Amino acid sequence: MWRYTNFLLIVENTFTGLTDELNLGQNSRSGGIEKPLDENMDTSDGESLSHMVRKVNQQPRPYGGRNYDPNRYRLHFFRETREELEHRKKIAQERILQQRSLFLELMVSKLYVLDFPKRPVWDYHMSKEQVLEREEKSFQEYLNRIYCQYEPTQLSYFEHNLETWRQLWRVMEMSDILLLITDVRYPVLHFPPALYSFIRTDMKKSLILVLNKIDLAPPALVVAWKHYFHSIFPELQIVCFTSFPRSKSGDQNPEGVFRKRQKRRPSHWAAAVGSTQLLKACETIVAGRVNLTCWQEKIDKDAAASSHQDAGGSDEDNEDETISMEHFDDASEELGMPCQELYKEGVLTLGCVGFPNVGKSSLVNGLVGRKVVSTSRTPGHTKYFQTYFLTPSVRLCDCPGLIFPSLVNRHLQILAGIYPVSQIQEPYTTVGYLAERIPIQKILKLKHPKENEGSADPHWCAWDICEAWAEKRGYKTAKAARNDVYRAANSLLRLATDGRLCLCMQPPEYGKCKGRKTEASDVTAPSLCTKVI
Repeated sequence: MWRYTNFLLIVENTFTGLTDELNLGQNSRSGGIEKPLDENMDTSDGESLSHMVRKVNQQPRPYGGRNYDPNRYRLHFFRETREELEHRKKIAQERILQQRSLFLELMVSKLYVLDFPKRPVWDYHMSKEQVLEREEKSFQEYLNRIYCQYEPTQLSYFEHNLETWRQLWRVMEMSDILLLITDVRYPVLHFPPALYSFIRTDMKKSLILVLNKIDLAPPALVVAWKHYFHSIFPELQIVCFTSFPRSKSGDQNPEGVFRKRQKRRPSHWAAAVGSTQLLKACETIVAGRVNLTCWQEKIDKDAAASSHQDAGGSDEDNEDETISMEHFDDASEELGMPCQELYKEGVLTLGCVGFPNVGKSSLVNGLVGRKVVSTSRTPGHTKYFQTYFLTPSVRLCDCPGLIFPSLVNRHLQILAGIYPVSQIQEPYTTVGYLAERIPIQKILKLKHPKENEGSADPHWCAWDICEAWAEKRGYKTAKAARNDVYRAANSLLRLATDGRLCLCMQPPEYGKCKGRKTEASDVTAPSLCTKVI
C-alpha cells in the first residue's frame, strides 16, 4: 500500500534545489515552462503539502498594501514530476494514433468512488480560531486518507485549496435548493454522487441537476443523458439550459469551427433557454411555501424584451432594471451562516455549484436577463461566492468552481475545461486523446508534416497534428522560427474547450439506442451541434 509519508519524502527529495524553470522542448516558443513558485503568495493550509501542490492562476497583489490576498482562492493541484512530463512528451512523439470511438461511453459509478471534504461540526460557542483550526485539521486528514488509498497518478486533478472548499461549504449552508451545473458534453464528469447524497441525506435539502450548454450537443444526446440520470436517481430534478441558444437555421458548415460565440448585447441574455423549466422544478420542490409569481412575471417580461429586440427595437428598458447584490468580506464569511430554517423570511435561495467552466456565472446572467456576473473561459475565474436577488423572493448564490477528487482521466478533464489550458505543461498527449476520438485531421484539413517525403499514407501521432496545425496557422518560435508546436497544442485544446471541436461523452448503450426516435418535447434546444461528435 502506498504510504503517504514515504510519498512526501520522495517528492521533497525530487524538488529540493529545483530553482530553474522547467523547459519541455526547444521546438516551443514558451517551451511549456512552469512558472516558479512565489513563496510570498503561498496560501496553502498545510506545510506538508507545500512540495506536492502546484498553484496556478497567480495574480499580482494590489497596489497600496491593502489587507487582501488576490491569490487566496487560487487553484491548487497536484504537482507532476519532470520525469512524468518528459515521458508523456515522448509518447506524443512516437505513439501512432488509433480511432477509439467506443470509449466515448462513460458511467458515473466508475468515475467517482471517493468522498469529498466536508465541514467538521461546529457551533457558535467556539471561537473563530478554533473553527478554522478544526477545518484545517479535518482537511489534512482527508488528504492523508486519499493518498494512502491511491497513488497520485491514479487520481484526477482535484482542488487542494481549503479556502475554495470553504466557499462551497458556505454556499451549501445558506442555500435552500442547490443547482448542480454540468456541461452536457461531460455530465458524468461534473456529477459527484457523494455530493448529491450529502445534500439529500445529511443536509435534507433538494438538488436540481442543470444540463447546461445544450446548444453544443445534439438534442438526442441531451435526452439520452436526461433519461440516464433519471434511471439512476429517480428523485432527481433535471433541467436543460443554455445561455446561447442557436436558431433553427443555424449554419451547419464545418468551417464554423473557427467561429466564436457572438458577444451578447444586454437584452440578448434574456433569450436564455431553460428559465421556465427551472422555475417549474423549483415550484415542485417549494410546494407553495414561497411566492414565485414575480419570477414568472420576470420571465415573461424578458421574453417580451427579447422579441422586441429581435424585431429591431432598443434594449433601454431592460437596462433600467436594478438587481440587488450582496458581497461578503472575509470576516463575515469565516464562520458561515448555518440555518436549519428553509425559505427564511419567504425568500428562496438557489446555490449554483459545480466544476469550473461549466457555465455557472453564465447561468446567473441568463436568469437575470443581463450581465451581472463576470464570465471567462479560464477555470477559477470566480474567486468567492456572491448573491444576487433575481426577484424580491428569489436569491441566487454563485459559488466558485470546485474539482472533486475522482478517477477521471486527466486528459478528459483538460478537454472539459476543468484545468486552465495556459497552465498545462505537457498538452500534446491530450491532443492525441482528442484526435483518437474525433477526426481532427479531416475537420481542420491538416497536411501531414512528412507528406512531402514520399510516404503514401503517413501515420499520425499527436506531435504531427500539433506541428501540422502550427504550420497551417503560422505559429513560429521567436528565435529559430520553427513550428511552435506548444502554441499549436494549446490552440487545439482551446478549440475543444470552447466547443468548436466538439467532443461529447455518451451514456451507456447510447450507440445501440441512437436510432430510436427521441422525444422532441424533452429538449428545448432547437439545433444540432455543427461539429463532428
